[in-house]
Amino acid sequence: MAKYLISFPSSAMVVPREELPAVGAAAHAVLQDAKDAGVWVFGGGIDESIPAVLVDGAGTVIEGTYPQTRQIDGGYTVLEVSSRGEALEWAAKFAAACRCAQEVRAFQYDPAS
Repeated sequence: MAKYLISFPSSAMVVPREELPAVGAAAHAVLQDAKDAGVWVFGGGIDESIPAVLVDGAGTVIEGTYPQTRQIDGGYTVLEVSSRGEALEWAAKFAAACRCAQEVRAFQYDPAS
């Protein structure tokens, strides 16, 4: 089994405001399907109202973040599935529900996780 990150940036989800409840319901239905299938690990949307900070090894908190990650927002799902093909099938289900393409990335294998 391998873990996959399925995600989209906020800017990709261009949905009229009045359709957001339907999109949310459809996304939660796919999420429940993933839970029922036993492949759900974790997921959620980034709270864009709370700014990111950097924390160094000494525990010092620095306002801001790495320049290359300044735009991390949107929704994320981590699934543990048997193949890349299965991850792509789940991504298609989330894409249909959220009405936007989903990015799929594989996590490196880690026997401790």
